[in-house]
Amino acid sequence: MSDAAPEGTDPEELAATDDSPAEKAAQETPPGLPLRVEGVVKRFGGITALDGASFSVEEGSITGLIGPNGAGKSTMFNCITGVHEPDAGTIRFHGEELVGKEPYQIAQMGLVRTFQIARELEEMTVLENMMLAPKNQLGESVWRSVTPGARQGVVQQEEELREAVWETLEFFEIDHLAEEYAGTLSGGQRKLLEMARALMTDPEMVLLDEPLAGVNPTLEDKLLERIHELREQGYTFLLVEHDMEVIMNNCEHIIVMHQGNVLAEGDADAIRNNDQVIEAYLGEDI
Repeated sequence: MSDAAPEGTDPEELAATDDSPAEKAAQETPPGLPLRVEGVVKRFGGITALDGASFSVEEGSITGLIGPNGAGKSTMFNCITGVHEPDAGTIRFHGEELVGKEPYQIAQMGLVRTFQIARELEEMTVLENMMLAPKNQLGESVWRSVTPGARQGVVQQEEELREAVWETLEFFEIDHLAEEYAGTLSGGQRKLLEMARALMTDPEMVLLDEPLAGVNPTLEDKLLERIHELREQGYTFLLVEHDMEVIMNNCEHIIVMHQGNVLAEGDADAIRNNDQVIEAYLGEDI
């Protein structure tokens, strides 16, 4: 059978219909919306944690994800970052499907997260924790580490990474803690370290799971200030936080989850005045 195009067919038109699935998904993703969650369902036995939830996150935004306990926020974070695989639905980052990928693969794509309870390596120093974070380190190869010619590249890269680590620690104002063991840090300092470490992976979008929980007011202000500075530099944030004042004052867009689905979304004023949200979550005095 001939592979030639039918007579009268424009080759450019034919090529345009022969896109790969990834290219088609990218074309379906509107510009400026890097993360798109559509119809995500996740069940744990007889419990439905996510029940067809859908939303998008705008590029360069600080977007809030709120809802009562059990609404599905943490499960959603786990599905986006590959910890759990949804039973149905799609999660795309710049048009590429995330469902089925391992967490490290998603992180390498530029989408990383922090945790409600910071997960630093307690018996290593702050500096050592930071040096572990960057991806594609030449020193991870035993061959490069012991071969004289290749080792020069390893040493040079480590010097460059160390310089970047110090710059990041200074940005978060924890450079004075560089030689302290991570396990000796306060709760707020650990949150700063975790975000600093996340930035060392060179992400585009960061999912923050209650970054201010257990943080004293001084460090809370510092952390929020850094988030806004990073947003100005082009980073995108999706933020889970139970402090409604923080959400209302810092997020341009807010997504409200309830019983595993999206109940409402909009800016702070729209959420404050939404009767369904008030009844399900906020109460009359917000």
